[in-house]
Amino acid sequence: MKKILTVLILTLFPLALPAAQPADVFIGINTQNGNSKPALGLAQFTRDASSAEQALEVSAVMRADLMFSRHFDVKEDGPQITNVASPSKELAEWQKLGADFVVQGDASSDGADGFNVKIYVFYVKTNKTVFARSYKGKANAMRRLGHIASDDIVKALTGKRGIADTRIAFSNSATGHKEIYIADYDGANLRKLTTDRSIALLPRWAPDGKIYYTSYRYRNPDIFAIDLAAGKVLPVATSRNLNLIGGVSPDGKHLAMTRSGADNPAVYEMDLTTKKMAQITQSAGVDGSPSYSPDGKYIAFVSNRSGNPQIYIMDLSTGSTRRLTSSLNWADTPQWSPSGEWIVFAGRTSPYNPIDVFLIDMTGSQIRQLTSDKANNEDPVWSPDGRFIAFTTMRNGRRQLYVMDADGSAPHLLADIPGNSFTPDWSK
Repeated sequence: MKKILTVLILTLFPLALPAAQPADVFIGINTQNGNSKPALGLAQFTRDASSAEQALEVSAVMRADLMFSRHFDVKEDGPQITNVASPSKELAEWQKLGADFVVQGDASSDGADGFNVKIYVFYVKTNKTVFARSYKGKANAMRRLGHIASDDIVKALTGKRGIADTRIAFSNSATGHKEIYIADYDGANLRKLTTDRSIALLPRWAPDGKIYYTSYRYRNPDIFAIDLAAGKVLPVATSRNLNLIGGVSPDGKHLAMTRSGADNPAVYEMDLTTKKMAQITQSAGVDGSPSYSPDGKYIAFVSNRSGNPQIYIMDLSTGSTRRLTSSLNWADTPQWSPSGEWIVFAGRTSPYNPIDVFLIDMTGSQIRQLTSDKANNEDPVWSPDGRFIAFTTMRNGRRQLYVMDADGSAPHLLADIPGNSFTPDWSK
């Protein structure tokens, strides 16, 4: 199986819970501590006797989420706020610690099999509540409840989207076959989605939550869709051709893919309603690895039409195509940033160098190398807020999932998952 996958890749480009309603009001209060980030105090949750475990789980998840977000200077060890209607005494103590805002949670049992969690955020300077929301869930939903609450706080205080309630899909070989898995953005809740007992790779999230991927389950590289809500896997593009998923259009109505026919592999677009295919690249070389721009008007793709594989951009309305990379020996797997300003990709500067992760702007004039290890770093994808990049790396001797900031800093292992991991994609 490993040999088949290697041949497949080299053929293309040889190495020559229901959430609470989201906050829609941005608090927008300046910090009082002179720092660029607001200082956010995290107080210990209050709870009743039957909800202690749940309170600890939610507070621990929120602590990790808010620290990882990089939006706040997180402070701890201040007093618990026991009377949310009159918090001035405790907030005075938090102010001495430098806090601009303070988060206080309260957990309680609903008397049946669920739990109620209330989250408050206080503005220290005015002693006022600037965020208050109630959440409800069963014991097994506490982790996700914490993620949702964290994202709501990020939105309320910064006006920006949080990513705590997102997930990463990827291929992994722990079973001896390559299957599709998902995990929370922090590596928790690992779950295997397929049992194809073959080669399953290239998961791509759609806006509706489905995951499209390519699999050899029918002994041919075909495209399937995982309907997480229904718990079903459905065929999408099955033929005797090569069918490699590239990306899902932002409106969820089309797939971009690499497909073979009588000629070399080319980029095709599939209408998911009619199932009609349209070939959108025409060259004497091999074209593949397509991805849509955030507005759906362009695709980035890879072609060896000029020699070594390089990244190109096509205007879908006119077919106008231009080459983006020019200074690299090899480039592959382009992915647009959510803002549309940058493309992240895997590449190398010379045939003697390992593969690394790069950024390039839309003019092609700015290129930045984000990794520089002796081992290969591949398969980069953006977080939905554009602030982080997930990728695979061989730096520890096997292919593992890492996440780093979008400037290449703070790389860290997503989770210690057995086997080798490939082709991640971050949920929308």
